[in-house]
Amino acid sequence: MNQENAERSDPFIRIKRRRTLYLLALLALLTCTIFICILIGEIGPIGAIPGGDHISIGDAVNILLGQSHQYSNIIWNIRVPRIFLAGFVGAGLAAAGMAMQAVFRNSMADPFIIGVSSGAAVGAAAVSLFGIGGMFMLFTQPILAFIGALVTVFVVYRLGTIKGHVYVDTLLLSGVAVAAFLGAITSFMIYVQQQQFHQLAHWLLGSLQSASWTEVEIIALPIVAGGIVIYLYGRELNVLLLGEEAAHNLGGNPEFLKKVMLAVAAIMTSVAVAFTGIIGFVGLMVPHMMRLIVGSDHRLLAPASVLGGAIFLIWADAISRSFVSLPVGVITALFGGPFFLFLLRSRRLRGEGR
Repeated sequence: MNQENAERSDPFIRIKRRRTLYLLALLALLTCTIFICILIGEIGPIGAIPGGDHISIGDAVNILLGQSHQYSNIIWNIRVPRIFLAGFVGAGLAAAGMAMQAVFRNSMADPFIIGVSSGAAVGAAAVSLFGIGGMFMLFTQPILAFIGALVTVFVVYRLGTIKGHVYVDTLLLSGVAVAAFLGAITSFMIYVQQQQFHQLAHWLLGSLQSASWTEVEIIALPIVAGGIVIYLYGRELNVLLLGEEAAHNLGGNPEFLKKVMLAVAAIMTSVAVAFTGIIGFVGLMVPHMMRLIVGSDHRLLAPASVLGGAIFLIWADAISRSFVSLPVGVITALFGGPFFLFLLRSRRLRGEGR
């Protein structure tokens, strides 16, 4: 009884329990999101084209339970893999963004803003345009995208570091400059191979139209493994936020941790870009929103960002494919652009120049 009373009176225990409940609530929300978005589409039950063929909610549930139906193939081989691919991509980008924000100690870091997505796009576009890998393109594309992303993230990090200190303004400007340069390279490759212009232009805007179970299977392993690695280093990321000197004094190895986190972020970003193109701002917005829910402890923030990223991108894709007919990357940019400007303005008002 005394122990129970002590737990009730301990604010830290109450906070931990409340945040755990938030994680369970996010998991439940993700489950509901997947189910509802399976029902959204041109044949319905939600968002069906007026006057066209449609299925009822009962038919959709029966299909999911394994019963045969004329639209079973559409549900299981088109809509469901697209939703799962969106979930994995959203989870990976959000976790990568959270890791970068911790490493750079910069709340505005994001794979898209820092230029990592552009680096991955160069590698992936090279495979698509020049046919590198042939029948093994599904595997060579993520590999070259990873190489491009990894080189980019370390180049930007070096450009933004002066005498061991990471300057926020320099880091962001370096990321923008590198992203612009890499974007020019990608545009040049598209110009050289003009017959594939429309296909690649749509891909570079972020698209999930080509989703398949094969792509889901390929992307699942690196995203899940990367999320686990980030979670296991949650305590070290908490210490890193105190500063590198404090991390050294507490027995940590900040340089090793930075390299591991940047490599993991590059892997997760590259596999996402390889199959879906450039989808920006997920890694910027989601970690911020999750901090408001679960706090800044990375042992809770990491799984929250994974769940939140999956939820966000599944809904963004549902909107893009059913209501506005825009690439999902455009949808995320419409949300992320104003969000980024808001954060930038807030930092300036607080006088945070570095």
